[in-house]
This record gives sequence, structure tokens and C-alpha cells, in this order.
Amino acid sequence: MKPSHAIAAAALVAAAMLPGRALAGGAAPLPQRLAETGLYEPGSTTVRAGTIAYSPQYPLWTDGASKRRWIQLPPGTSIDASRPDAWEFPAGTKLWKEFAFDRAIETRLIERLDDGSWRFATYVWNEAGTDAELAPLRGAVVAVAAASGGRYKVPGRFDCLACHEGGATPVLGFSALQLSSDRDPLAPHADSVSPGFADLQTLVARGVLRNLPQRLLDDPPRIAAKSPAARAALGYLHGNCGHCHNDAGALASLDLALAQQAASPGASAERTLKSLLGHSSRFRAHDGKATQRVVSGSDESSVLAVRMKTTNPLARMPPLGVGVADDQGIALVERWIRTATPTEEKTP
Repeated sequence: MKPSHAIAAAALVAAAMLPGRALAGGAAPLPQRLAETGLYEPGSTTVRAGTIAYSPQYPLWTDGASKRRWIQLPPGTSIDASRPDAWEFPAGTKLWKEFAFDRAIETRLIERLDDGSWRFATYVWNEAGTDAELAPLRGAVVAVAAASGGRYKVPGRFDCLACHEGGATPVLGFSALQLSSDRDPLAPHADSVSPGFADLQTLVARGVLRNLPQRLLDDPPRIAAKSPAARAALGYLHGNCGHCHNDAGALASLDLALAQQAASPGASAERTLKSLLGHSSRFRAHDGKATQRVVSGSDESSVLAVRMKTTNPLARMPPLGVGVADDQGIALVERWIRTATPTEEKTP
């Protein structure tokens, strides 16, 4: 995204998110309460009939919070999947993601407006779990005993742009690869798919998804890799890092492509490996030992692993939404690094 576009997007979000303020295009102000956003049946916390639950196979790590996710489309509309890695969502689409520890803490909303723009909001749950209120523009800190240090940071609405404006579409986790029925059994933190959860086949059968290439139904998408560990590691990086580090977003100049594609799995995996293995890093650790993004056979010499593990918030990756290192994800990536070689990791 060009700087001028980023500024315009930030201004749009600011206008859309301020309580009681409508967009010039006629969008209604954001509701003050989650119960008024359309997720639940009136007067309850029962998810409204027709709302679609889903679970991405490569979920984003958020300090161990458990999550639930839903999507709603306006009646009679559908998602255009003719570009398999950049779905076009109709105006009026709403997606919610609930974060919980020992109780629900926050629910995030992303909504597509009539003019094609997207707006974001976060709702903070009361301790009784009866409803959630719209969070302040700059976020909030909530006392949560089960969270690290007893504190949980609710993101501000500008924080949403940092992740959601970096990829081919602002919607994360609801895509051809993430909803493939060929799920990765080694993917860290992935939920078991419950009956009623969406995948590509069910979305097409329900008329929610149209124009998806038939080959992706006949042969569900999966990451191209030579080993199960490589597949899971690349998937983890895709789900946690690929929305910022890709060939299309504001960080494209870094030549670090961690997003995988359903349309061309072999090419995208090869592109990722080329941008990681034996590739010099601009980042330098204080001890100076790690200078390359990934050094085959040595996680200690790989900047990727160093930045995933550090407790320094100025060096840690991902930089937002993470205060606690993901031990399971780190172990997976380190295991792949220790066994990876440039020749072994060439994809078909």
C-alpha cells in the first residue's frame, strides 16, 4: 500500500470507528454493544441462525487465547472466488472472532461497507459474559487472571490496519487454503473441525462461494512441501506472518514472502524458501551470531528463530498481539530448520 493510501485508509477507519459517527457514504455508526451487531439472536448470546462457523487450519497465535469465528453474508449474496487467493466479499459481509481464556474477553468485528471499504471494531465482554461494549479507539487493557501477567491488551482500531491491510484481502483466516478439507495434522493450535464448520465443499454446496476453480474442489489445496514438518512450518508462518510478509503488501521490498497460495502452491512455497534459506537479514541480534534469515541445520544461527523467541518487544516477531512466546510454534519451526537443506526443501 502506498503511503498516501495508508493515510487515507487510516482516516477512513478513524471516521468509521468513532462512536456515534457515520461515514459520508451513509454507513450507520457502529453499535455500542456486541448484541446489536447481528451476531446473536435477539435477547440472547445464541449465535443467529444462518451464521457460518469456521476454523482456519493455520490459526494465528494470540498468547494462548482460544477463539471462535463466524461469518455472515447478506441474504442472496455470495463470495466471488474466481481469484482463489483474493476472494471478493459482498458489501454487508460481517466476520467476528471471539478471544477467550477462562471466559470470553473480546470479540472483534470486521465489516464491508456499501462503498467497498472495510471497518473494524473490538467489543470487550463484561465479567458476567452477558454482553460486550465497544472498546475505545486506542484499545484497552483488561484484568484477566489467566492471561500473562494478569493483563490482556485489547487492540486499538488502528492496530487492526497493521495486519488487515497487508495482504491480498483484509479478511484473514477465511480463504481457500485455510478452509481446505485437506487439513494439516501437525498445524499447531488448530481446532478440531466440528460438525457444521465450513470448508470449501460446504461453502460451494450452500451457494456461499461461487467461481472457485473446480480443481480446488477435486484436489483440495495444501502447502507444497517435501516433508510433513516443512508443510506445517510453512503453514504456521503463513498463518502468523504471511499477512504482512508477502509480495503484495507494504513490506514487499523486504523480499520476504511467507504467504502461501492455493492457486500455485509449488511456486509460492519455492518463493518462501528462496526468501528464507541462506538469505541475509537486515536484523542483527546483539550477540551478532545470527545474520541470515534461515541457516539450514542451525536454528541458533537463524534470525527467524531468534526473533520468534526473543522477549524484547522491539525485536520480537510478530510485533503485535504477542506477548508470550509460542513454544509449540517455535519448536515446530526450529525442528524444520534443523532438518532443512536447500536441496531437500525444493518443492515439486
